[in-house]
Amino acid sequence: MKIKKILISQPRPEIERSPYFEIARNFNVEVDFRPFIQIEGVPAKEFRKSRIDILSYTAVIMTSKNAVDNFFRVCNEMRIIVPETMKYFCISEATAYYLQKYIQFRKRKIFYSNFSFADLVEIIKKKHKEEKFLLPCTDMPNDEYTDLLDREGIRYVKAPLYKAVYSNLTDIKMEEYDLLVLFSSAGITSLLHNFPEFKQKHTLIAAFGEQTAKAIIQAGLNLHIHAPQPQAPSMAMALEQFLKGEQKGKQWEPVSLSLKNIEEMTPEKKQPPRRNKLPITIKETPAKKVIEKKAVEKKVAAKPKEKIVVKAKPVAKKTKPAPKKKVTAKHVSKKPVAKKVTKAKAKPVTKKNKPAPKKKVTAKHVSKKPVAKKKPAKRKR
Repeated sequence: MKIKKILISQPRPEIERSPYFEIARNFNVEVDFRPFIQIEGVPAKEFRKSRIDILSYTAVIMTSKNAVDNFFRVCNEMRIIVPETMKYFCISEATAYYLQKYIQFRKRKIFYSNFSFADLVEIIKKKHKEEKFLLPCTDMPNDEYTDLLDREGIRYVKAPLYKAVYSNLTDIKMEEYDLLVLFSSAGITSLLHNFPEFKQKHTLIAAFGEQTAKAIIQAGLNLHIHAPQPQAPSMAMALEQFLKGEQKGKQWEPVSLSLKNIEEMTPEKKQPPRRNKLPITIKETPAKKVIEKKAVEKKVAAKPKEKIVVKAKPVAKKTKPAPKKKVTAKHVSKKPVAKKVTKAKAKPVTKKNKPAPKKKVTAKHVSKKPVAKKKPAKRKR
């Protein structure tokens, strides 16, 4: 079965460099976009009825871009200035960078995980468990998020800032599409709400997130593509790998993934067994002696470095003796006195001897000249 048409349950991206457009060009596939859910913001008047003071909280948990938009929208409507000390915990890197639309990214404390709410909770547990958290959500919040926060004893409050409304999909012919991509459990309920007699038949279904995958299986549908995965952290990469395998001649059978398979595929539960195997291999292998020798050599090499630093300090103290300063002070006091006396006497003696003979010589010549000048003045009369 070759895939020719794909339906993605999201609005059409505004950016031309979207990976979905590249998939359509590279694999000659027709891709259509249609949001299964429409989000409506809760007005500030309704939000005030909940009596939630936003400024009394020190951190915010952002689970989507819609949560970011509606959080700052309500703050503007209520004329609340969000302080710079506010901390933001985002479920993915994309939502973290989306905060640049409203705040300066560099000056704020922002934390994010790799599309896993469980990893985000672990980040909170390490150093930020004492914070007061605000969770912007819909009127029907996600039970998976709230259960994890309750188990770890994290203080939080649900803030219903927007509503999820099912969009009208009756004009769509679902039989024409070979692959259906869903991103939330609400999208599945919207699909069954618009098409109560929906039958999967030959259509393949792709799900993003563990909760959406579980909702598809609970609805009695078959799941063929699941993301995020270590090799495919995004849905676009998962679709690309799936289509590459189809080109090579792989035949995808309509076999559904069970709930156990989904839990095994998650990267969170793959990591612990790998960490437990490492110490077992070190104990059984003969390389343990080599590792111990290297550890001893490192300790021996580290000790002389510490001793050199300790020896440098007393040497510096010995080079600062007090008596040396007193000896220099005496010699300095005597020498400048002798120099000042000799210089002061030599200079005035030379100045007084030189001007004296000059004044006597000039006085004699000046007295004779004016007498010769007065005689010719009498003859004119």
